[in-house]
Amino acid sequence: MLELVDAAYFSPSTGKVCAMQLPDGSMLPVLVDSVNVKSQYRNPYAPEQQRLPFIVTLTAQQTTAFIEGPCAIDLEQRGRLEEVYVLRVAPLGRDPAGAYFQIVFS
Repeated sequence: MLELVDAAYFSPSTGKVCAMQLPDGSMLPVLVDSVNVKSQYRNPYAPEQQRLPFIVTLTAQQTTAFIEGPCAIDLEQRGRLEEVYVLRVAPLGRDPAGAYFQIVFS
């Protein structure tokens, strides 16, 4: 299923809060900050129909100790997406008390 997901799958959720189920089963509300297509990272030998790489950035809406792992994400218009690997990223100029994440689709 994940191989069929492209940037357009997440785009309608940009700016919206969705629920992310963490590996321990708890739920974390996250804001979908952005969906960025990274066409420069496309494998030049890949078939034309293969999706372009993209990154989804998320901001936790509450404090969390979660760092990284496989999660499920409930998107309002799409339903649940299972086994998405989510990574925590450094604040880099944002509120250092916040929790920021990304999902990389290559």
